[in-house]
Amino acid sequence: MMRCSIAPSALRDLDDISDYFLERNINAGEQFLQEFTKKCRNLATFPAMGRSYSHIRFDLRGIPLQSHIILYRLIDDGLEIVRVVNARQDLESLFQSEE
Repeated sequence: MMRCSIAPSALRDLDDISDYFLERNINAGEQFLQEFTKKCRNLATFPAMGRSYSHIRFDLRGIPLQSHIILYRLIDDGLEIVRVVNARQDLESLFQSEE
């Protein structure tokens, strides 16, 4: 099993998502975070299971989580979750603004 780390940008995303659920539906937020943890464990075991997003960034992969996408990249000693974003978001512009 690979090591899974979470980048500061993904932590900010998770904080924003948690704040959203805190205001609307705490139970749904808890379920979201449980599913996120489960997906991360699956990725650590099967890191190539996600879809390639190489058209945005050469090393970017992603898997769906409810109405979001967990975006990650493989690194030397495991994988790194780089963002957790709404699936309807313009991913190209999101990553252009980070460069």
